[in-house]
Amino acid sequence: MTAPTGRIKAVLFDRDGTLVEDVPYNSDPDRVRPVDGARQAVALLRAHGVGVGVITNQSGVARGLLCAADVRRVNERVEVLLGPFDVWAVCPHGPGDGCACRKPRPGMVLSAAARLRVRPEEVVVIGDIGSDLAAARAAGAHGVLVPTPVTRAEEVTAADHVAANLLTAVRAVLTDPPWGRILADERPLGTAYGPGPAQPSEPAQSSGPAQSSGFAQSSGPARPSAPGPDDGIVRTAPRTHRPVQPSVQPAVPDDRRRPR
Repeated sequence: MTAPTGRIKAVLFDRDGTLVEDVPYNSDPDRVRPVDGARQAVALLRAHGVGVGVITNQSGVARGLLCAADVRRVNERVEVLLGPFDVWAVCPHGPGDGCACRKPRPGMVLSAAARLRVRPEEVVVIGDIGSDLAAARAAGAHGVLVPTPVTRAEEVTAADHVAANLLTAVRAVLTDPPWGRILADERPLGTAYGPGPAQPSEPAQSSGPAQSSGFAQSSGPARPSAPGPDDGIVRTAPRTHRPVQPSVQPAVPDDRRRPR
């Protein structure tokens, strides 16, 4: 998937390992902890009128380790901590169930985009593993990888766009394309949607689309308009140096990378 050619209208986040700390097959809302920068990242998107949603594989349901009510309670806790999302899409199936919704298949991306009434090419998926980006690519959306200790080196190599952290990924989404492969704050946030040209960056690699959908839950929209210059958002100066390559941990043992 190449860099976007127009304004992004929605961002879909992976849940575990991207928005909140990854607790394997978590059924306890009290164990939900947002990752660093998650609150600010999601708030920035809402403030700029960008739709926000979550797409999450929850194979613990198929494995008998969770029930749908457990997943719902954890999702509700995420919203208490990070605010309401415009759409939730949850796949409860296991890897061998052959469903259309489980990432890396595109079903949840397509379903969420349809409910947000945006085209897949106007959507960015942000996740921490290769299946998140593969689902985006298969749907015709854009993907940004935010590596964590469970991200494999080959997944970083294959990613079209990589950000060192969640806030950097979101700030890049709020700037005009083209994006480079390693994302950084290209321009001040206040001018992200202004008439001036974006600073040039390296071209991204490309790939192609597909289709389908899955079971989901949704919560209400109501997104405010873009903030003015006195809105209190911290803005960064234009980048004058080459971005630093995000540090990526080597491939981890299989017991750390549990099937989601």
